[in-house]
Amino acid sequence: MGGLAGDMLLAGLLDAGADLDSLRRVPAAIGIEGVDIDVERVERQGIGALHLRIEAADDHAHRRYGEVRDLVESADLPERARARSLDAFRRLAEVEGGIHGVPSDDVHFHELGSLDTLVDVCGAFVLLDELDVERVASSPLPFARGFVKATHGVLPLPAPATLGLLAGAALVGVDTEAELVTPTGAAIAATVVEVWGALPPLTLEAVGYGAGTKDFADRPNVVRVVLGAEASRPTGRVALLETNLDDFAPELVPDVTERCFEAGALDVWTVPAHMKKGRPGFVLSVLARPDAQGEIARVLLEETSALGVRVAQLDRYELEREERIVVVAGGTVRIKVGVLDGRVVNLAPEHDDCAAVAKTTGTSVKSIWAEALARAQTP
Repeated sequence: MGGLAGDMLLAGLLDAGADLDSLRRVPAAIGIEGVDIDVERVERQGIGALHLRIEAADDHAHRRYGEVRDLVESADLPERARARSLDAFRRLAEVEGGIHGVPSDDVHFHELGSLDTLVDVCGAFVLLDELDVERVASSPLPFARGFVKATHGVLPLPAPATLGLLAGAALVGVDTEAELVTPTGAAIAATVVEVWGALPPLTLEAVGYGAGTKDFADRPNVVRVVLGAEASRPTGRVALLETNLDDFAPELVPDVTERCFEAGALDVWTVPAHMKKGRPGFVLSVLARPDAQGEIARVLLEETSALGVRVAQLDRYELEREERIVVVAGGTVRIKVGVLDGRVVNLAPEHDDCAAVAKTTGTSVKSIWAEALARAQTP
């Protein structure tokens, strides 16, 4: 995107299909009067886009955070839009308070306390609700340079409040001297964006372009809104750790496996491999959650002859998991249950439990396993 500001996002949402009348009802819903909202079709670097103008009569911009919070809390807005608006202004107050060294309740919003900022923030969440947007993803935001004159003086760009709001966001440096991302745009994004980076898989339904006021020579000053139905996506993130071994005693592999599981491994396995100089060997692989990969890599380096461990980050489709308990031959067996879209699609008795009951009763493990599975399937 060329940049992100509150009015640009509103214009992009309108261009993607949101209703202008819904936005025009927002000032009255907040309890403010004398606000006019108009849009016009413009062009930025050959791209047609909507440009939004919000004009407020007799506006005094220096509102305290508490005053803004009270206005939003009492506003006649959809519940989720009101909650998100409150969250965005809370984030702004906390960041501004941290910058100026005052409690958030004592923060005075200067430019950010204006009526158009109130309409930008509340209006964005109202239009997202109207468009039935459930999840929001964003490409990396442009990190420009330069300075901007504000109430407190001359500030570096991006403004300190903007950077404070974007902790955890993806940024990309650009050689442009301008305010491409405003605190208002950053507050909205920080509140709703769940994924930063590449566009998630989706079926495209609509595209909208919202234009900023300036027309830059090096980039189209627009934000692009892409709407679509989300495709099936992985529900889990895992790390795959692997090392090739041709000089390691195979009888020690079970010890390595045990330590890997103790360190948080989800699965451990080996695959035969033909190594250099014709040596037979094997690949030792470990699947784990990303937060456990460091400890598991240490285990592999300590417990095997490996000189290095390669790591890959993978997405994984996962079933929701539950556990049931059934009684078989007087013993208890745990049942692993896999659920997909509310339906049970997998049932698996825990082997160790089956083996323990079989040993106690003197029956075969497979008979205990079969009976446990049958009991688990009984309503």
